[in-house]
Amino acid sequence: MADQQEEEDLRMALRMSMQNSPPEPKRSKPREAANLATTTPEESRRLQRELMAAAAEKRMLATAKSVPSSGSPLKSDSGGDIGTKEMEIKAKEVKLGNELSEKEAYQLFFMVFGSDVSKDILAQWSNQGIRFSPDPETSMILVQHEGGPCGVLAAIQAFVLKHLLFCPDDLVKAAQSTPQNSTPRRLSKNQYVASNNFAAFTENAKARALVKSMGEILFLCGNNKRAVIATLSSIGDGVEESEDSLTDVIIAQALEGLSIESASDLHKVLRVETYTTPASAYKRLEAIIPVFQSRMGALLFLISALLSRGLDCVQADRDDPSLPLVTAPFGHASQEIVNLLLCGQAVPNVFDGRMDLGGGMFLKGVSTNVEVGFLTLLESLNFCKVGQNLKCPKWPIWVVGSESHYTVLFALDTAVQDENELEERESQIRKAFDAQDQSGGGGFISVEGFHQVLRETNIRLPSEKLDSLCGSGFIVWSEFWQVILDLDKSLGGLKDSTGQMGQKIFDLYHFNGIAKSDLNGSQFSSGGETPMQRPRLTKLRVSVPPRWTPEEFMADVAVLPSGSAGTQPSGKDTEVAKPEPSQHAPLVDCIRTRWPRAVCNWVGDPPSIV
Repeated sequence: MADQQEEEDLRMALRMSMQNSPPEPKRSKPREAANLATTTPEESRRLQRELMAAAAEKRMLATAKSVPSSGSPLKSDSGGDIGTKEMEIKAKEVKLGNELSEKEAYQLFFMVFGSDVSKDILAQWSNQGIRFSPDPETSMILVQHEGGPCGVLAAIQAFVLKHLLFCPDDLVKAAQSTPQNSTPRRLSKNQYVASNNFAAFTENAKARALVKSMGEILFLCGNNKRAVIATLSSIGDGVEESEDSLTDVIIAQALEGLSIESASDLHKVLRVETYTTPASAYKRLEAIIPVFQSRMGALLFLISALLSRGLDCVQADRDDPSLPLVTAPFGHASQEIVNLLLCGQAVPNVFDGRMDLGGGMFLKGVSTNVEVGFLTLLESLNFCKVGQNLKCPKWPIWVVGSESHYTVLFALDTAVQDENELEERESQIRKAFDAQDQSGGGGFISVEGFHQVLRETNIRLPSEKLDSLCGSGFIVWSEFWQVILDLDKSLGGLKDSTGQMGQKIFDLYHFNGIAKSDLNGSQFSSGGETPMQRPRLTKLRVSVPPRWTPEEFMADVAVLPSGSAGTQPSGKDTEVAKPEPSQHAPLVDCIRTRWPRAVCNWVGDPPSIV
């Protein structure tokens, strides 16, 4: 009987399809076929699509229940067998989004905004889409119009850069075919970055990078097992079925008058879908990317990330779950939001691992290596210490935090992260010291912890140096570091009598997505120059001096022995002049937390991190 009804549904849909009518968005609940005779032409067209969709869903469910027991098994896109369970999942994934329960909606709203959020903050987060800049010179930057959601945009921007600069499709395939013990860092440049012409990226390339980035972040939050995608009930599936020229009109009409001012509002308008394979999530994101480009985009993506992680897991990640994730009074994204998007866990701190406070209490930091990293001005002010996991990511891209804003810093070549022998040794010693530092980044450790550092790093201190450092009962990093600088390499120190350390010079680029007046991009008008309103892109020349102590670096001249880096071919000692004075901006302080002693220069306005 059911088969007979399905055949009747299909025949009715086929008859209607001969009317050559334009497609209409489908409703979430089909009308009864018995009412067909009294429907209007518009309702008839809608019913046609609903019947076809219902018949297709019935066929998929029937297929899921009747996996062949003999003969050739069903195959997935990747060539693997599809079992009954996976077929049922795929069947569920074609359905329209589900409502959150009222309890989940209230938990979500108060977790993000708290109980005393202002209308201004809600407006900021309800009026920020995920869109690229229309300005040709900054067309790969996600532009920000409202304060607040910058943490979400900067994290997405960092992953977009990863996919545009380092992971186009041909490089991904090449990386997958390299041996396990080889490193992908050699795959560092492509045709776009060779000329530094960021405007060369096509709209399709940027759209693909955006979809890949959003999907990667959501699966990262979902422990690589799932991605939850949040959308709005008022938009539905009409966006997928409309022409590109009509998409913005459909979304604008759907969002007209829509505001989210309470948990009840969120419960009414939010719809969510869960995907268990990256391919299915990417396909869905690609279909509804205009929704994320709309004014609700940043908020919907944050909600998607939180639901992908799981609300209870997010609360368990945090040190103080009672505080809202969006901070008052200005509505900025908290460090927990940024960490969630960068490493998949909503931990509140930026140091490596976790810090044991005793008595069963501890603080949570970043426990894994990350694809793109994080630097902060607060470290230069000694308010925190960024660990190696965030400071040295797989790709040379960093979200940069200030007191009130998030921006992005990146290089075009992964070689900027390569370390020479002494830099690598410095990192090794510092990492061992930080592992014993229970002061929250204060830079001192116990005598017992100090002896553990010496054992791990194979440092052999003379007895008088050891007694001097341990005399006060604790060891301060700055004092220990000075001893290491004066200790010969043969004893595990960094004193290099050859002087062959070399100066490192490279370029960095800085994005600030806030649209501001840019004098460097002025346009000429009859009244003179008119500053352009656009995101900011700044190129910085970075030089890391070869000297290890401030006293040596600040000397008027430095004489290098023959044969060392910087000598002329004749082999004579060469007088090396000091580099030109460093230009200064708060961003330079951030850069120096990654490359101590860095000297930075740029052309035009200083880079802004606010």
